[in-house]
Amino acid sequence: MFLTINPIAFHLGNLSVKWYGVIMAVAIVLATWMSISEGKKRQIESDDFIDLLLWAVPLGYVGARIYYVIFEWGYYSQHPNQIIAIWNGGIAIYGGLIAGLIVLLVFCYKRMLPPFLMLDVISPGIMAAQILGRWGNFINQEAHGGPTTLHFLESLHLPEFIIQQMKINGVYYQPTFLYESLFNLIGLIIILSLRHKKHIFKQGEVFMSYLMWYSVVRFFVEGLRTDSLYIFGVIRVSQLLSLILFIGVLFLFIYRRVKVKPKWYLDGSGLKYPYTRD
Repeated sequence: MFLTINPIAFHLGNLSVKWYGVIMAVAIVLATWMSISEGKKRQIESDDFIDLLLWAVPLGYVGARIYYVIFEWGYYSQHPNQIIAIWNGGIAIYGGLIAGLIVLLVFCYKRMLPPFLMLDVISPGIMAAQILGRWGNFINQEAHGGPTTLHFLESLHLPEFIIQQMKINGVYYQPTFLYESLFNLIGLIIILSLRHKKHIFKQGEVFMSYLMWYSVVRFFVEGLRTDSLYIFGVIRVSQLLSLILFIGVLFLFIYRRVKVKPKWYLDGSGLKYPYTRD
């Protein structure tokens, strides 16, 4: 019989290092490696991704926290000392993505890099990081769905350790972390298998394909979760944002194909690699 997984991976003196942090660190390294590897093929220097990482990751967490606090303002307005207590939980991935996008646009402007190509290059890595990150939620027994039965979980042919981890205070819950992780893995495999084929993606469309795929997955998974943020107490914020995001990105996809006619993704940045700047 499997025991519940301890969220603490190991101790460094008085410091407790949690599995969630370990998993997120591995996810960031994986995303960076994927971006650097693909960036070289698209004539973008490795240093650009490292420099972007140093800005985007911390500011992305700030954005994720601000987003969460905004939609839980009823609580944080009464407990302002808890606003910065991110170690107690409370971040939202959409907030992180919004902050990261702003950082990238400013970064590309400063470095004179094509933003859509940069987004194309890094988005599969972001997707891979999200896939791994959900397993941190699994270990923390958070971001799960509503109550279910042991029979239902067994009917999904899940490994025993997942079933046992989904038993919280004597109640079994829907493994929504797993649904999101697996469906995003399918999307990642599709995107990776298509992005190097000729005349499939224009620049910006790898990124937009990721956004549309993720928004659909998140829309349906969010409907099963028990920890959603709400507007007016009835509308799930992530579902509304997913719907807006899908429609907006689809419109942009079609508009750019018809009106803008960007060059193909495989054409790269057009810069000679390696290159120098003043």
